[in-house]
Amino acid sequence: MKNLFYLLYKSFLDVAPLICVIFFFQLVVIGEPFPETLKLIAGLALVIFGLFLFMRGLEMGFFPLGESMAYSFASKGNIWWLMFFAAAIGYATTIAEPALIAIANKAEVITGGRLASFSIRNAVAVGVAAGIAVGTLRIVLGHPIHYYIISGYVIVMIITIFAPGEIIGLAYDLGGVTTSTVTVPLVTALGVGLAGSISGRNPMVDGFGLIAFASLTPMITVMGYGLIVL
Repeated sequence: MKNLFYLLYKSFLDVAPLICVIFFFQLVVIGEPFPETLKLIAGLALVIFGLFLFMRGLEMGFFPLGESMAYSFASKGNIWWLMFFAAAIGYATTIAEPALIAIANKAEVITGGRLASFSIRNAVAVGVAAGIAVGTLRIVLGHPIHYYIISGYVIVMIITIFAPGEIIGLAYDLGGVTTSTVTVPLVTALGVGLAGSISGRNPMVDGFGLIAFASLTPMITVMGYGLIVL
């Protein structure tokens, strides 16, 4: 029970800055009391408890699973299956991301159907899949990450010049929403587990960075989609 309360306390500390900002602007800047205070308190309590359950679930399930699967694929020595697994994880977790669905639906409405919601989601998911696959290959080969990231952003800048104006902002936004609550922990565990299972790799140096690829490559694929349909 002591450990349970400590973890709940840590979850409260994670949410505390957000609570302070809301209270400050509502009571000091706006200068009005909160409407339905009891519902607000109940909602904050549920958020804290939900964050606690979420973090415990990641620690108990996703992180060990990602690390063990990465180790298993690395021990088999088949880089193609490893890359396919990484790409499949990226695609599957992205295509159902609620934030992505919301933005894609809004884009379809605003453009009158010229940009189809499901097509946008697929363009983003394919981008994430490709990015994580390339990031996985980088860990295996031991290449410095900045070579890939700099090259990727050069491609982003070049394709931005030719992409239709109405797709650029959308593409940049979609590069951010791809890092979902499921993708981030599972992909991070995959990278750390893979780096830890390969001789000569440092999990701290080589294990992180896959999320950067997941945010970068969708901008390229979405702008490419825009070049085709607009």
